[in-house]
Amino acid sequence: MQPDACREQFAQLLTDELAGLTELAGLLEHEHSLLIANDVAALETAMRVRQDCVIRVMRVDEERRSLCRMLGYSADVPGMERLLRWCDPRSTLAARWAECAARTAKCREVNDRNGALVSARLQRVQKLLGALIGRARESNTYGRRGASEWGSVGAVVTTEA
Repeated sequence: MQPDACREQFAQLLTDELAGLTELAGLLEHEHSLLIANDVAALETAMRVRQDCVIRVMRVDEERRSLCRMLGYSADVPGMERLLRWCDPRSTLAARWAECAARTAKCREVNDRNGALVSARLQRVQKLLGALIGRARESNTYGRRGASEWGSVGAVVTTEA
């Protein structure tokens, strides 16, 4: 493959990835608003749409990595940067490459924020369930051996009529 053809293909992959990452960032922000609103039904739909978007972004990333391997470069970031220097010596794609990295970081940040919110809610639910089955604690304290004491996990609750 000639450098010009490689640059054109790499440019298209970056364009596709930027579009996917932009969409993903919006979907993650929307999921956050649904988490705040506690809209479980809409959240289930939003999660499926988000997963489809993630798959599309991953496919583009894999195509880019495949291009690198096909041309004898490693599929990691340094390999891609070497490929870019070879096919794009005037650095016409450098800004898009940097924007991809920035958008990826933004998606990771929003996803981590959503994950923290979900985790906090799960902990709250676990405490409420613990209260229902008689294992509530006023706070998470350390036991005699220095570790947090939460009691056993997976207790079974039964009721009789």
